[in-house]
Amino acid sequence: MTFGDNLRDLREMHGYSQLELSKMVGVSAVAISQYEIGSRAPTVFVAVKLARILGTTVEELVTAKE
Repeated sequence: MTFGDNLRDLREMHGYSQLELSKMVGVSAVAISQYEIGSRAPTVFVAVKLARILGTTVEELVTAKE
């Protein structure tokens, strides 16, 4: 699993839409979509905010899982 897969899975587990998560993080819904499909990477600041909101760590978000 990639960062995007991890992000999507956690977002869905928390019941957030891409738009809802984007508003909480302060980025566009398009940015969340791009993070999830892997065409764009978040800044470290955004990755930290994503991890906090989703109740995980940046390390867990970026670690590939089997």
